Amino acid sequence: MAAGTYNFTLDQGSTFSRQLTVEDNNTAMDLSGYTGRMQMRSTHDSDTIALSFTVTVANAAQGKLNISASATSTASITEGIYVYDLEIESSAGTVTRLMEGNITVTPEVTR
Repeated sequence: MAAGTYNFTLDQGSTFSRQLTVEDNNTAMDLSGYTGRMQMRSTHDSDTIALSFTVTVANAAQGKLNISASATSTASITEGIYVYDLEIESSAGTVTRLMEGNITVTPEVTR
């Protein structure tokens, strides 16, 4: 399965929370035994992680993943355009990239 491309906006200083359904051929993928990870960096080549998201399997049988970052974590990110990807790893060690793209961080005014 090829990674999908999805670009989105992240509001600096706000709690980020999304739920995704992972599908394979329009059927929810069973995520039993899987873990997830998602990182944001300034460039693909950067050694510095700008933000590491929390990824949890919310409902394995229904292919549900929860992705989140706290308001405190997003407050420390400088406005700009970043790159990210979202991966899952099976209990056997197989890594699959699900999504990738750009994240635009908009600046917080109220602090």
